[in-house]
Amino acid sequence: MDIVRNGTNPSGKGPSDWFTGTVRVDPLFAPNDARRAAASTVTFEPGARTAWHTHPLGQTLIVVSGVGLVQRVGGPIEQIRPGDVVWFEPGEKHWHGACATVAMTHVAIQEQKDGKVVDWMEHVTDDQYRQA
Repeated sequence: MDIVRNGTNPSGKGPSDWFTGTVRVDPLFAPNDARRAAASTVTFEPGARTAWHTHPLGQTLIVVSGVGLVQRVGGPIEQIRPGDVVWFEPGEKHWHGACATVAMTHVAIQEQKDGKVVDWMEHVTDDQYRQA
């Protein structure tokens, strides 16, 4: 058994290469020899969002608080709320973040394949985001 105490892994600011706006990432656990999964609690201030990205083995989001937005490439922007569970298929290009007026926190879970859990791409433009 392994118990990781809250605060063991320090919070970090979401890097501007991967996020637009103010984002805090609190790592929960990382892949190791016995597991492929990694997870973090991610808090987006109003208007903050990820860049477009994919995950080699997919991603699960569990919304904890606030109001968020998600979009799959070619699909509509959809609103997400506490208790919602969102699944992105392996290789599915998508983004997620807070709505324009309310912060949002989710737990993000993804598995590692060949040493990688995510492939980052271009930023979601303000025009794309405003379509919400």
